[in-house]
Amino acid sequence: MPPRADLSRFLSLVLRHHPEAADVSLDPGGWIQVADLLAGCARVGRPIDPKLLNEVVATNDKQRFELSEDKSRIRACQGHSIPVELGHEPLEPPATLYHGTARRFLDAIWREGLKPRTRQLVHLSTTPEVARTVGQRHGEPVVLHVAAGRMHHDGHVFFRATNGVWLTEVVPAASLSLG
Repeated sequence: MPPRADLSRFLSLVLRHHPEAADVSLDPGGWIQVADLLAGCARVGRPIDPKLLNEVVATNDKQRFELSEDKSRIRACQGHSIPVELGHEPLEPPATLYHGTARRFLDAIWREGLKPRTRQLVHLSTTPEVARTVGQRHGEPVVLHVAAGRMHHDGHVFFRATNGVWLTEVVPAASLSLG
């Protein structure tokens, strides 16, 4: 059995980016039957114990995955590079949200704003601490303040994933400042 961190990375790969890595496909909402996921993982030589799968979902530090209410289906909460319709309702965001990035990306961000790049939507955090942790994955971290309330007032649409991550299509450079 793979260790938890390895399994979490593999699930992220399968449920967010490449379902074919486990010889499975996702429905339009990003869901897959747990039994089908487990069977696919076994087919590709990555067998997963159902108990371990449930532990990874429950203990993932970023709560990246969610199980359906009856626990029969699983999907990633956000972060997809493949087209899925998560069904989140538009919400009014807090006045300020945060985005963690690496200092080396700032010149491009000041020119172009925040774009989803390989994802479907831009990810925003509710606290500078979480944003800093995200930014550290890419180099020297920088926390950008996002004028989300003003953006919402100007017509930008925001969603909140079930794990609390805020999502929007783009963040114009004019809506960004350094913390």
